[in-house]
Amino acid sequence: MKTIAQIREDALNELNAAQDSETIRNLSVRYLGRKGVVTQFLRNISALPPEERPQAGKKANELKIELDQAFEAALKKLEDASAADDRIDVSLPGRPAYCGVLHPLTQITRQICDIFARLGFDIAEGPEVESDYYNFEALNTPKDHPARDMQDTFYVSDNIVLRTQTSSMQIRFMENHTPPVRIIAPGKVYRCDSDITHTPMFHQVEGLLVDENISFGDLKGMLTTFVHQIFDDQTSLRFRPSFFPFTEPSAEVDILCVMCRGKGCRVCKQTGWLEVLGSGMVHPAVFENVRYDTDKYTGFAFGMGVERIAMLKYGIDDIRRFFENDFRFLRQF
Repeated sequence: MKTIAQIREDALNELNAAQDSETIRNLSVRYLGRKGVVTQFLRNISALPPEERPQAGKKANELKIELDQAFEAALKKLEDASAADDRIDVSLPGRPAYCGVLHPLTQITRQICDIFARLGFDIAEGPEVESDYYNFEALNTPKDHPARDMQDTFYVSDNIVLRTQTSSMQIRFMENHTPPVRIIAPGKVYRCDSDITHTPMFHQVEGLLVDENISFGDLKGMLTTFVHQIFDDQTSLRFRPSFFPFTEPSAEVDILCVMCRGKGCRVCKQTGWLEVLGSGMVHPAVFENVRYDTDKYTGFAFGMGVERIAMLKYGIDDIRRFFENDFRFLRQF
């Protein structure tokens, strides 16, 4: 009888200490299973003196029923508590839903387009899978031109590529429109490059203005206005000679470093300046490809990476952050 009492005490003490349903089920198996403590006691009753066996068997069966009921009651109590936690308290105020915002690159693209729209530019869009002719040859970059080495291209076939620049839209637009032309071409472009400042897919906005008597001075005035509006009026800029096959003369546009304000830092490599876009006067060969009168018309073109503008505007040092979908980063914008 002492043995039955001790089994009961041990089982109930362990049940009271159990915190989860898995522990309770394990206790049930340990005490009431085929090899459980109570089951083993019942099988060994034959070892007791004959006069003690009936009373011992009765007490063991009573304990088996009691423990079975106790385990079931404990499991039901846990299930009821869990169900109560899941119930909705209609008296509480509702939880506000999180509202999404535009991606920072979308925001910057729209800002750029808005600035040029106020300057009289239309928006032109076109295919991302482009022919070699529109992407290179019509832009004065034939197949053997060394400038092709400047762009690592994704080729779909010998004559079909993922566009490396939205300049292809300039050709497509000029083929179907006579001057004056004033457009910007925003969109995705693709190049085989990937590091903290380059991604295989990125965004560009390129612009084109063609009319009579357009000069490099018009280009400088237009881009100076753009830089002051996208950054601020205190941002200095400079035009530095460069080379692009579809413009002549060509220039890179640098702005005073937004991090150090020209003092020199790691971001600007101690120069005090940061490159933001490329530009130049449209090469006569490009006009000839679209049958524009080079004696009558001149024009300028420019192009910028949206990620580059966003990184400088917001002080971001790794372009890959834009594509990692980290809410902690994106919610800042």
